Amino acid sequence: MTTATLMVAVSRPWFWPVSWVPAYLGMVLAGHRLTPADLPRALLALLILGPLVWGAVLAQNDRHDLASDRLNPRRATSPLVTGTVDLRTLGRWYRWIAAAALLTALLVGPLFVLGVAAVLLLGWAYSAPPLRLKTRPGWDVTVNALVVGVASPAAGWAITRDPGDFPWQFGLIGFLFAAALYVPTTVTDLPADIQAGDRTFAVRFGARTAYLAGLTLWAGALAVAVACAAADVVVPRSTLVPQLVTVPVLFTAYAILTRRPSIPRLAVLSIFFAIPTAGFALALT
Repeated sequence: MTTATLMVAVSRPWFWPVSWVPAYLGMVLAGHRLTPADLPRALLALLILGPLVWGAVLAQNDRHDLASDRLNPRRATSPLVTGTVDLRTLGRWYRWIAAAALLTALLVGPLFVLGVAAVLLLGWAYSAPPLRLKTRPGWDVTVNALVVGVASPAAGWAITRDPGDFPWQFGLIGFLFAAALYVPTTVTDLPADIQAGDRTFAVRFGARTAYLAGLTLWAGALAVAVACAAADVVVPRSTLVPQLVTVPVLFTAYAILTRRPSIPRLAVLSIFFAIPTAGFALALT
C-alpha cells in the first residue's frame, strides 16, 4: 500500500461525515441557504474538517490506543495493529497532518485557525498522557461532544459569519446529540477497554448506566430542539409540528438500537436522525 493510502486508512474516511454534517448545518444556519455563499472557503473547510483534522486526531489516538486496539476485533485491520505502520511513522504523520490542517485554516481565516488548534489540542488531551481524557469517565464523552456537536457547527458558521455570533442554543443541541451518540460507542468497545485497563465511561459506570445516560442525553436534545422551535429561536417554528410527530419515533429508535449497541445499529440510528436533520436544513432556506 502507498503512503497516501495508509494515511487515508488511518484517518478513517467513514468518520469524516461526523464533522461534515454538523458543519454543513452550521453553514446553512449562518446563511439560510443550502449551498455555500463562499464556495472556495467552504471547500477548504471541508478538507480541514474531514481528512486533515481526523487524520491528525486519529493518528494520535492510534499511537496511544495500541494496547486496546490489539484486543479489539473491530480494529484488527488497523495499519498500526497489523504492523504496516510503526509508532515512529505514525508520530511523524501526526505532525505533518496537524501542520497541514493549521496552514490550510489560515486560508479560511485567523479565527478558524484558533478553532482548528483547539480541536487538535482536545484530540491530544483525549488520547495522550498525562491527561488521556479517554480514560477519565465523563471527560471522554465531553471532549467528543464538544468537538462534534459544538466545534463542527461553529466551524460551518464561521465560513461566512462572525464566530462570536454563533448561537449557543444550537451548540447546546449539538452537544447533547453528540454526547448521546458517543456514549453507546463506549459500550461497543467495553470488553477490549476492560482488558486494556482503559476506564472509559462504560467501563466505569457499566453498560446499563451508559444506556440510561445516553437515553437521557438524547431526550434532552430532543426537548431543547422542540423548545427552540416553539420559541422560534435558532430552530424555525415551522418545524414544531413535524418535530412533535418525529420525536417519539426518534426516542423509540434510540431506545431500541442502543440497548445492545453495535456499529451497524448505530449506523441505522444515524439514518433515522438524518430525516429530521434534512428537514431542519430545508426549513432554514
